[in-house]
Amino acid sequence: MRLLGLVVALVIALVGLTGVIAPDCLMAIGRYAVTPLGLCIVAIMRIGLGLVLAWVAPISRAPMTLRILGVIAVIAGVATLYVKVEHAQAILGWWSGQGPVFIRLGAGFALGLGGFIAYALTPSRGPR
Repeated sequence: MRLLGLVVALVIALVGLTGVIAPDCLMAIGRYAVTPLGLCIVAIMRIGLGLVLAWVAPISRAPMTLRILGVIAVIAGVATLYVKVEHAQAILGWWSGQGPVFIRLGAGFALGLGGFIAYALTPSRGPR
């Protein structure tokens, strides 16, 4: 169970790391995702990641925080199912139009979030 949560943390951190190191690469990946099939895949991934976070929350160092993050991810996934392709393309266009610094800031947040989730899922050392 913990391992699955750590995989989720790794995926989130890798997406963030990609955006920090190569924001153009992250935007290229985003362009593939703004198709009807791509949006469905993104929605399923968000819902799955959210369910995993909610599932592993009780064994974490921050159960309430992981539950909240899980619920937010599930809501975002369900909302993604209702986003039209044209609207998603407009959002991606605006995001990429802000420049690489803006993209790196958002990606840095994802990298930090993945790191936090990984930390929350590692066992505490207990009293010394």
